[in-house]
Amino acid sequence: MSSQDWLSQGTLVLASNNKGKIAEFEKLFAALNLPVNVVAQGQLNIEDAIEDGLSFVENAIIKARHAAKISGKPAIADDSGLCVPILGGAPGIYSARYAGNHGDDAANNAKLLADLKPLRKQDEKIEAMFVCVLALVQHAEDPLPQIFQGIWTGEILEQARGENGFGYDPLFWLPELGISSAELSKEEKNKISHRGQAMQLFKASLAK
Repeated sequence: MSSQDWLSQGTLVLASNNKGKIAEFEKLFAALNLPVNVVAQGQLNIEDAIEDGLSFVENAIIKARHAAKISGKPAIADDSGLCVPILGGAPGIYSARYAGNHGDDAANNAKLLADLKPLRKQDEKIEAMFVCVLALVQHAEDPLPQIFQGIWTGEILEQARGENGFGYDPLFWLPELGISSAELSKEEKNKISHRGQAMQLFKASLAK
């Protein structure tokens, strides 16, 4: 079986029901001009998988297999989040539900700031990284998922800046640009973000 056999299937299922992620992926996939129709799993009435892995890689594979099993189609899944080394890598794989409720961006951001407050030292930057792992499976039992990983480094602000993006974007500071992730346009973000980096690796794999 070729690693690109999925291209002949006509459809690739995007294993996500996150509106923010889907919007970003739609733009990223449109730029690739793939010979397949990319369909978000919600359009196929596929519920979210139970993410019980302990890493981004494990959870991405779990989600991709889940979507492939129900749809009978090849599937690609993203597992991504924010890792802050000073917090031992937290929020990590729990980024979307850091404060308890899945997808509550305001509460997650507030908890992150509260957790970091006692650790902040004057004039010291708090380093962080956005991580994205894409897992592509040809079918539910694919023994060799293709993995594409992007890491975007930055710092955590003391208060939110910007209105764009989602998740932790308003707190993610890009010192080389002098702006937060939430102050980037979608096009600017997609060129340099963790998700954009992973998609570039995915694109490169298509040329092999």
